[in-house]
Amino acid sequence: MGHKHSREQILQEALAAALEDGLSQLTFGRLAKRLGISDRIVVYYFPTKDELISDVVMTMGLELQQTLGRAFSSPAGDHVELARAAWPVLARPAVDPIFALFFEANGLAAAGREPFRTLVPHLIEAWIEWVSTFLDGTPKQRRSEAEAAIALIDGLLLLRQLAGPAAANRAARTLGVHDPVGGPATGGR
Repeated sequence: MGHKHSREQILQEALAAALEDGLSQLTFGRLAKRLGISDRIVVYYFPTKDELISDVVMTMGLELQQTLGRAFSSPAGDHVELARAAWPVLARPAVDPIFALFFEANGLAAAGREPFRTLVPHLIEAWIEWVSTFLDGTPKQRRSEAEAAIALIDGLLLLRQLAGPAAANRAARTLGVHDPVGGPATGGR
């Protein structure tokens, strides 16, 4: 007799639960109840909570990458140009929940909580490597610009989460990332 849900279905439901309630509230019992299955089935596919959390965080990272990938149609010259391309895609209410989850994972990592403390730096490193492929220059320049782009974008998105979209858009305009009418900035810094 087969299982009612596949590993992928359970993982997608775990991500949905984390998006609704936060990573800190994700448990085998809550996830099983949400799915209407025994928590043993969840444990069958995810033997430890750390494995479940790790897979949810990595899935979240892939979704963020897919969202951001839509913004990058050609290589950027620097971090501001890359942020300018990304901001209209990322500064939308539909994307806010995934970034709330991302920042929760970052906060748990900064507080030293496992598996976040180990997992999030690997996720950030993968992001730097991925973002660097959308920049022009030598490998060293691309990495440096990717780090700056992530710092800029994450700072704006964190401001969006905590102070609201208007504050983030004002900051984006000041930084040369966003124009006054809501589109990408047209001028340099």
